[in-house]
Amino acid sequence: MRKKLLGILTLFMVLVVQIAFAQEKTVTGTVLDDEGLPLPGVNVIEKGTNNGAQTDFDGNYSISVGEGSTLVFSYVGFSPKEVVVGSANSYNVTLETDSGALDEVVVMGYVSKKREDLTGSVVQVDSEQLQQTPMASVDQALQGKVSGLQISTSSGTPGATQDIRIRGISSINAGNDPLYVIDGVPVINNNVAGFGSGSSLSALASLNSNDIESIAVLKDASATAAYGARGANGVIVITTKSGKSGKTSVNVSSYYGFTNNATDGPDMLTGAEREILYYEGIVNTYGADYGLSNIDDARDFEATYLGDYAGYIAWNEAGRPEGNWDEVIKNNDAPVQEHTISATGGGDDHNFYTSLGYYKQEATVIGSTFDRITGSLNLTKDITDNLKFTTSNTGSHTFQDGILEGSAYFSSPHTARYFMSPIDQPYNEDGTINLNTGVPNPLYISQNDIDESKLTRILTNNALSWQTPIENLSLTSRVSIDYQVYDAKRYRNRVLGDGSSTDGYGARVSRNTVTYVFQNSIDYLTNFGDHNFDFKLLQEFQKYKRNYLFADGDSFVTDGLSNLASSGNPTSASSEFTDWAVASYLATASYNYDNRYVLNGTFRREGNSRFASDKRWGDFWSVGAAWNLHREEFLSGSDFVNNLKLRASYGKTGNANIGINQYQVLFNYDADYAGSGASYPATYGNEDLTWETGNTFDVGIDFGLWQNRLTGSLAYYRRESKDLLLDVPLSYTTGFSSQFRNIGRMENKGFEAELNVKVVRTDDFNVSLGGNVGTVENEVLEVAQDANGNEIAVTSIYSTYQRSKSGSLVNEWFLPAWAGVDPETGLDTYYTNGEGSEIAASYTQANRVYTGYSALPTISAGMNFHVDFKGFFLDASGYYAGGHKVYESWHRYINQNNLYATAFYNGYDYLLNRWQQPGDVTRVQKSRFAGEPWQYSTKFLHDGDFFRLRNVTVGYDFNPSITEAIGINSARIFVRGTNLYTWVKDDNLLHDPEIDASGFTSITTPPVKSVVLGVNLKL
Repeated sequence: MRKKLLGILTLFMVLVVQIAFAQEKTVTGTVLDDEGLPLPGVNVIEKGTNNGAQTDFDGNYSISVGEGSTLVFSYVGFSPKEVVVGSANSYNVTLETDSGALDEVVVMGYVSKKREDLTGSVVQVDSEQLQQTPMASVDQALQGKVSGLQISTSSGTPGATQDIRIRGISSINAGNDPLYVIDGVPVINNNVAGFGSGSSLSALASLNSNDIESIAVLKDASATAAYGARGANGVIVITTKSGKSGKTSVNVSSYYGFTNNATDGPDMLTGAEREILYYEGIVNTYGADYGLSNIDDARDFEATYLGDYAGYIAWNEAGRPEGNWDEVIKNNDAPVQEHTISATGGGDDHNFYTSLGYYKQEATVIGSTFDRITGSLNLTKDITDNLKFTTSNTGSHTFQDGILEGSAYFSSPHTARYFMSPIDQPYNEDGTINLNTGVPNPLYISQNDIDESKLTRILTNNALSWQTPIENLSLTSRVSIDYQVYDAKRYRNRVLGDGSSTDGYGARVSRNTVTYVFQNSIDYLTNFGDHNFDFKLLQEFQKYKRNYLFADGDSFVTDGLSNLASSGNPTSASSEFTDWAVASYLATASYNYDNRYVLNGTFRREGNSRFASDKRWGDFWSVGAAWNLHREEFLSGSDFVNNLKLRASYGKTGNANIGINQYQVLFNYDADYAGSGASYPATYGNEDLTWETGNTFDVGIDFGLWQNRLTGSLAYYRRESKDLLLDVPLSYTTGFSSQFRNIGRMENKGFEAELNVKVVRTDDFNVSLGGNVGTVENEVLEVAQDANGNEIAVTSIYSTYQRSKSGSLVNEWFLPAWAGVDPETGLDTYYTNGEGSEIAASYTQANRVYTGYSALPTISAGMNFHVDFKGFFLDASGYYAGGHKVYESWHRYINQNNLYATAFYNGYDYLLNRWQQPGDVTRVQKSRFAGEPWQYSTKFLHDGDFFRLRNVTVGYDFNPSITEAIGINSARIFVRGTNLYTWVKDDNLLHDPEIDASGFTSITTPPVKSVVLGVNLKL
């Protein structure tokens, strides 16, 4: 009986399955937007299951479901739509634009707001734009994308840091870098390099741009006040990719290409050219006394009185070979590559995103490379109907083989073209490396010295959210950990270069840092008719810990042993522990009436361990309002105006970006007194030390016209920074010369505009262009005074030739004014007290004056262009910065007609434009057989204006009929060029114009241009 019953049940189940399969069928259709254009990438999911599909490039989909099933169509920026499957086999769907859904993608870190509810200045850059720049550090992709954001590359060495300024400079002595927030959590992203004389290494270089969904730049107080004392310099919010429910989708992104220097820089003198200037200098210096009139006379004079002073006699005897050092040190067509594979998917109660990436780039000079491997796993899971768990995890390991740069390091390969004599030869006649050169041969240095940095970084962000029984009231607890392990190794070989005098030199840096962030928040949404409210309360605690260990030594007994265990003379060892903490309480409130009138408020109370206990806590706040005019009845039916919003905000932020313990009276304990340990006073301290604060006013208009074919915004801002930390003189009876106090004030103000136009918009052909521009006008309002009430000008941290006083620009160039080369004597002349004053022949008679310019660009702009036709597309973008002045470093040695350029090192071929006879009009002095001291003046202060063609991409999206035939959802192939063209306004600016915040040209590796071939596949 039991066997019979089992048999009947089995037959019944088979019958049910057969009926079910018989009812399942393939449903197809097309998904369009409300303008009738196809929507690619729409999720089509059978409700209540994991069964799903996505539309192709033409909006077509195909899915197998049974009759009676419900299909859910969803796409970012559109309202979802459900369709019940009946007897028909085809269902075409039109999705309606959901302005609310579109606005939800504006992520500001702690909160996300609908764009209509924004009262502040926020610009968001999506993942597609970020991936247009094949660089190691993701922040480089922001250049030219955001009005008011200025970014410059400190070095072209892969992985190097960037200088970023948002709406100018807010501080003289405290930090000016923006705060970085990743997935709602503030993080530390600075230069992690262990040696200041080597290549910098950005912590952001540990991130894979393919894992980033968007980057939002918060500029005004309404957007940044939520970050309290760290929001004064702006906030950059990075949001990583999360999973998308539906059928698992696999994406493959890969490119390979080549890089070279974006600009060639100054051409250097050949040996023959340099020789002419050298002997001409002898004639100009000794001709009158010894009857010298030409180069032959100078040769005879040198042989008789000077010997082979500069080596030209031996060089001529050897046949006048040219060293060609510029080509020797180059790594032409340096490879760059990146490969990433990712997957995303999920069901009704969960979704995931995971990826694995690899990046490698060689520098454009010998001896440097950068490698990075990254992995991520992000998961969201509904534990119950009202309890959700979210985790975001990223791990990376980066390796940088750096070089000496940032100054005139003779062992640096890039400086060889400037400081190596062109008559010195790279190789001996037998092909071995020449070790008898004027400065260390970089060919040998690159093979035998070590400058390695390794950074392992783990970022984990975990949150548990509970939707309480009270409708729209939720509680969230979040824990984030940013753990970084850094190791750096330096070795200088025993034979040549910096370690030759000590039989080699080695050093090691080990540093571990961890940042913990704990957040607890309450969110509540409610409405009363057309009155909508959104509240958030948040408690946050952040703790930073740093352990640092350094040791070095010399006297290595043999080659090949580079670890400190092989050092015969350990010279020093030290260790440090550093920590700080920030605690805060945040409240935000948003109100809108009928989506027309918006009010936002933020209040943050923050405590920071950098200050004394009674000065530790500060209050920061903002208020903002907006009026969505397009929601008004008089515009609601307009075909011309689709979006029109007026907005204004005002608030107070802070800046606590200073060193720790500066308020304390401290002693150092590292002294030696007769063989015993000893201490001595280290800092005077100031228990009244507190925050720098900034009050910002922002007003603007956002608009969208002609069915949003023309969109953009206009804004004006003014930020006044107060309580600036300045050095105030002390009586020497205190044992200290000065003390930091909160005294100074300054302001930044300007206009910003963004405009985008969809010129043509059809199914097969689209053309769009756009741009942004931002200005900044900076003025110092107040500095410290001495006992007599006289102002104390503030000297820049970068140079004594940059100063700040009330009425000046911050770090304004403070230099003697150059009056030109005297046509009669061929020597430089100077104004005694600024342009228009008396002219003197002696540099010592010229007073320094404020020039009216600083290194901060007063205007920056970005441009973009897009066209596509039947799958083919072209994208281009550019960046402009101007209105500032930059100073040429190292001119004493390589851009002045003296022995530094003609005998010891090398000079620009620009020196050939020198004065030669009375009546010559030129910028270049006559050549002289003499050295010169440093003589800073406006002669070497140049206009910094430049334009750079940032990106050009040409590609093709394959037709779905092709991709479906080979079993993939979509495919794209592209060629991308970066930094292909650079225009410089001032012909006298011979170095790359992209200068770091110091304002001084550098002889580091310049920014690079690249051409890559890539492919994106969606499986």
